[in-house]
Amino acid sequence: MLRKRTLLGAALLVAIGVVFGALFVMSFNGVGDTLGITGKKIKLGGDAPIPRADVNLLATQQAFIEVAKDVTPAVVSVTVISTPQSSSPDIPFFHNFQFHLPQPQPEKGTGSGVIVTTDGYIITNNHVVEGAVKNGIKVRLYDKRVLTARLIGTDPNTDVAVIKIEASNLPVAALGNSDSVQVGEWVLAIGNPLNLTSTVTAGIVSAQGRNIDLSNDKWGISDFIQTDAVINPGNSGGALVDITGRVVGINTAIATRTGFYQGYGFAIPINLVRKTAEDIIEFGHVRRPMLGVQLKASIDGTDARALGLPKPEGVWVQGFTSGSPAEKAGLKAGDVILSVDGVDVNAPNEIQTLIAEHSPGDVVKLKIFRDGKILYKSVTLAEVSESELSSNDQVAPPDNGQTQEDIGQVSVAKLGITVQTLDQETKKAADIDEGVIVADVSPTGPAADRSLLVGDIITEVNHQRVGSPKDLMNLLSNKKQGDAVMLRVLTKQDTSYISRFVAVEIGG
Repeated sequence: MLRKRTLLGAALLVAIGVVFGALFVMSFNGVGDTLGITGKKIKLGGDAPIPRADVNLLATQQAFIEVAKDVTPAVVSVTVISTPQSSSPDIPFFHNFQFHLPQPQPEKGTGSGVIVTTDGYIITNNHVVEGAVKNGIKVRLYDKRVLTARLIGTDPNTDVAVIKIEASNLPVAALGNSDSVQVGEWVLAIGNPLNLTSTVTAGIVSAQGRNIDLSNDKWGISDFIQTDAVINPGNSGGALVDITGRVVGINTAIATRTGFYQGYGFAIPINLVRKTAEDIIEFGHVRRPMLGVQLKASIDGTDARALGLPKPEGVWVQGFTSGSPAEKAGLKAGDVILSVDGVDVNAPNEIQTLIAEHSPGDVVKLKIFRDGKILYKSVTLAEVSESELSSNDQVAPPDNGQTQEDIGQVSVAKLGITVQTLDQETKKAADIDEGVIVADVSPTGPAADRSLLVGDIITEVNHQRVGSPKDLMNLLSNKKQGDAVMLRVLTKQDTSYISRFVAVEIGG
């Protein structure tokens, strides 16, 4: 009896479940219909027409794709184990005590490199491999092989290094012509930033000829291609490539306050890199050519008016080094170099780079502006000697603390200075017979704006000799406010004097 009642109860429960289940499904299907979910297979996007992309944009995109495919296999990852810095204090008082300080650990850094020969020569940055221990340079290829590299040589002045792996039939990057690079053209940066291998970023060339003062060496070359293609730590030594797939620069630095990308990166022009690397491979060092000129930083509007230039352009020759090839070829102090081998120049670092792309013994053709005329001079480049390269004496500021005899002082209001006659001791030290020395510079006068300093000796005004304060006043007498004059000035450097030109606008 109990069993029958149990069976009837179970059957009743099943029947109730079936009814409620059916109602639930019907309810769910109804809601599903309102949501468009009916269990049927749908096609997202419907039958919307395919957007019509511009054929030029598609061609540009395809160019990026092809460049990445072609060049990425020739860009390697470089890992360097470098000599650790000592952590033991070198304090004489503690020399008799024994310390058990933790030993400094080797430092590990990463960068990139560009394969330039099928048998394994690779270009990278000097700062990537600097201080590497023996067998401490490892190269990871695109095909995942890891090989030990041998250091062939470095050039800190250009931040270029060459390393070599033992391999064959390697992919090689094509090298372009950095002299033809233009602001605004597309470039790709290829490297291994932040331990992310084979990374490609795109941007444009945002400036050329950037001097970012990476080196305090007087022979250091600072003439970089600036780009907004993303460059981060680890990109150093990698390739900056144009839209045709040719390497136009070797990435080396970024403008940053955090250590990471903040908008701009810099690359060494490939023409300079190529010549430097070829010298390292062939001679074991860089054969550095020399023009032998001292140049003014830039020419502005005041300089141009004083020189008689139609517009501010070119680079102003201030003087020459001893035995200068340029002076032997007929250049004179006060000349303005307008171009080197047909390439216009407007800054000293531009000339420096164009000369550095040559070898000693090469002949370069200079376009010169002198006294309102255009001249052409051919100069045979000399080689910078090892002694000159090893010397890195910096130009010392003039000694402004010296006192002068208060004799023959004259206030030159048009320049904002006070000058006085030279004493015999100063004439002997400067190896001159005449001139006037600057005894005071008004901080609000026009001369102060042009870096004329107390202790400078003025020897010429517009190529006319100055023998006394009276001569200086006479040479300025017909100059009115807004005119510009060119002064030949001797500035004290250590115990001797260097010659320079200073263009000053006449004040009220």
